Amino acid sequence: MVEEEQSTQSTSSTGAASSPAEKSGRKGGSTVRAKYGEDYYQRIGKKGGTVLKEKRGTEYYRTIAQKGGRANVVKYGPEHFSAMGKKGGNATKESQGPDFYSRIGRLGGAAKRQKKSPTE
Repeated sequence: MVEEEQSTQSTSSTGAASSPAEKSGRKGGSTVRAKYGEDYYQRIGKKGGTVLKEKRGTEYYRTIAQKGGRANVVKYGPEHFSAMGKKGGNATKESQGPDFYSRIGRLGGAAKRQKKSPTE
């Protein structure tokens, strides 16, 4: 009788037996997408991010960003970031024109940063 049960079960690519529930579980993502819409995962991710932000506050994000930044400096070294800054500055100079930096330099502290909207 045990042999009959084993022969009726299908096997997965790893050779392990899989049940009908496991087979249907492999299509869970597409089933959920069909039921709730293409942007379902985006919507629930945004809700989760909002809840986390309310729970931990903005200091949490500042801390993890600093930790990631320090890890990148260790990984790539300060020379990498210097080179990237020069590359970005040259790209800005090329796209904005050669007088861009002198123009914004004359503004000095007069140019105020715009506040981010609450949705960002």
